[in-house]
Amino acid sequence: MDKEWYLEYEIKVNRPGLLGDISSLLGTLGISIITINGVDAGRRGMLLKVDNYEKMVRFENIVRELDEVRIIKIRTPLLQDRLAVRHGRYIQRDVADRKTFRFVRQDLGILVDFMAELFKQNSHCLLGIRGMPRVGKTESVVAASVCAHKKWLFISSTMIKQTVRSSLFKGEYDSSYIYIIDGALTSKQQDMKHLQLVKEVMAMPAVKVIEHPDLFVANSEYTLEDFDYIIELRETDDQEITYEQVNKNNLFDSEGFGFFE
Repeated sequence: MDKEWYLEYEIKVNRPGLLGDISSLLGTLGISIITINGVDAGRRGMLLKVDNYEKMVRFENIVRELDEVRIIKIRTPLLQDRLAVRHGRYIQRDVADRKTFRFVRQDLGILVDFMAELFKQNSHCLLGIRGMPRVGKTESVVAASVCAHKKWLFISSTMIKQTVRSSLFKGEYDSSYIYIIDGALTSKQQDMKHLQLVKEVMAMPAVKVIEHPDLFVANSEYTLEDFDYIIELRETDDQEITYEQVNKNNLFDSEGFGFFE
């Protein structure tokens, strides 16, 4: 049975014809190349398909004798491997907290693709997204839902106007939905029906996305440990994510939706 593998190697001597030689060796061993791309400075990644693990072992043993390249990874492809080959670079991951991934606004395409894959792969997932107003949090979640062929539903939101749901219709209790909660808005609510609805949604086996997760957990029974993934979205790499602006009431009516700015 065919199985996919991810191969990443560092180019130590970038001579003409090197890629052709590697590709020819793979073909000679009966290993098919699905996708290939540069994934970092001086590194190349490949998604491969092979019907026998021994062929991969033989390939690795041969390549390790070459001076021009150095194998970095041979493994069953992870989500970040697929995205790296697709987009030409790895997404940034927090060294201390491995469930936190970092993006800047110019990477919205990669972010949408990443979240869409999470939405497709998980029937039960809690995802938090940090970022300043107008950086693209909500539009990214909605776009990812569309890419994943999922319906989305706002439990609380400031997308176009302030929305705070206190109940769901019968058909809206469905694990095929992506439930979106604005943690800043919900944390300020005194409406017990809304807070009860949030508890119900949080207990459902479905994908939930919490914007401003730090504010959400500060005013609820949940903790950051409950989250499966945390995404940080910034305008630039050095932008600090703070909550002074988010906590201003007038921003709840003006944060807006990126597509309409």
